[in-house]
Amino acid sequence: MDGSHPQGFAEAPMTFIPAGPILAASTLAEGPRFRVRSLCLAPNEATTLHSHLHRSEHWVVVAGTAEITLGLRARLVGEGESIHIPLGQPHRLENPGRLPVTLIAVETGCYLGEDDVTGHD
Repeated sequence: MDGSHPQGFAEAPMTFIPAGPILAASTLAEGPRFRVRSLCLAPNEATTLHSHLHRSEHWVVVAGTAEITLGLRARLVGEGESIHIPLGQPHRLENPGRLPVTLIAVETGCYLGEDDVTGHD
């Protein structure tokens, strides 16, 4: 994507909040309405509590154990487990362990720009 808004993009007031201290992120695949990324988070690090106005996400933990907050609930998600994050749902990724946690994030929606983040902290 070139960063321009797709036709019919709803303008809404938003505060751009970087998601947090992701150790490494790389795009594995991308299309007009999806992006697949590998994300790695260092031990004792966490992203901010945030949501997205235009995309949902599905996370699969492939190494380590993540603590994922979805709305008001937090739970541990281990290797081979996954969680769906609906559009607009506040969420946070934390690494409570001593080793890096790696996950595959499948993002789907009409707009996948990095500025589609609203903070909740």
